[in-house]
Amino acid sequence: MIIYVTGGVRSGKSRFAMDLALRKSPNPVYVATSRIWDEDFARRVKRHQDERGPEWTSLESERDIHLLPLAGKVVVIDCVTLWLTNLFVAFEYDIEKSLAAFKAEIDALARLNATLIVISNEIGMGVHPETEAGRKFTDLQGWANQYVAAAAYEAIMIVSGLPFILKSKN
Repeated sequence: MIIYVTGGVRSGKSRFAMDLALRKSPNPVYVATSRIWDEDFARRVKRHQDERGPEWTSLESERDIHLLPLAGKVVVIDCVTLWLTNLFVAFEYDIEKSLAAFKAEIDALARLNATLIVISNEIGMGVHPETEAGRKFTDLQGWANQYVAAAAYEAIMIVSGLPFILKSKN
């Protein structure tokens, strides 16, 4: 089962997802999808790590997340944007190949017997990107978000720390 959580930067997505995971399991799994690109990003990652207590199992994977030992677990995957960045770079900024690889991952994850809380960013609601690569990535992110939301059992948007239910099959 996929629960999709989206919102803007610093909207409270990760906190909401982690709280939800802890309500569903005493020992959830956190999957970090990011690369450490620079010092600032390393500090951001460290802050996220410090927010998790000993009850969490932390895994890191830039790609092939479906190969991780997630079956039977409650899992937070943080986040689609960084995961897509890894694919976008690996496929040399090819939107079609990146999106196909991402969709295949989501399909494989959806077949797992697990509760997957997938976090993403709504980057298309901001300023129009200046560069061609930025515009391509914004398109890729939008299509990827639509795909996860369609596959999700539940979709939630976080705005200013408040959850808005977009979709629920309850």
